[in-house]
Amino acid sequence: MTLFRSALVALAVVAGGGAARAARAAPTVYLTSPETQALHRPFSDGVEVGGVLYISGQIGAAPGVDHVVTGGLEAETRQVMENIGTVLKRRGLTYDAVFKCTVMIADMNQWSTFNKVYVTYFKADRLPARSAFGANGLARGAAVELECWANTAGS
Repeated sequence: MTLFRSALVALAVVAGGGAARAARAAPTVYLTSPETQALHRPFSDGVEVGGVLYISGQIGAAPGVDHVVTGGLEAETRQVMENIGTVLKRRGLTYDAVFKCTVMIADMNQWSTFNKVYVTYFKADRLPARSAFGANGLARGAAVELECWANTAGS
């Protein structure tokens, strides 16, 4: 290793050492609700690692129920957002902590219907970064699925 490269590595270790130690010191927290356990789902509702809560993709099924709510995309989107809110609350967080979302929607023609509900859960100046894609076949015949990332270290 060259002297220059060695100096860069040493600088990176010193500069990032505190953050790296803090990330290693924080335990990984798995959040699995009794409702998810009762349905024998092979995933956690969310996992917190290094100050970020990764919320599993949520569909419009009420907790403990094996099918999506009736009423179309608007009703499903409201239930999706409520499900995300429940996971956030379990860690003492609000929608303000959410900084990234990924949307999977079965019919891109209903994009504006999804957005009409989605934006009501966030402050206008705190909309998360987001990506989206059309999906052919979501779990339980859902019209939409949403996964989010939230900052657990404060918003």
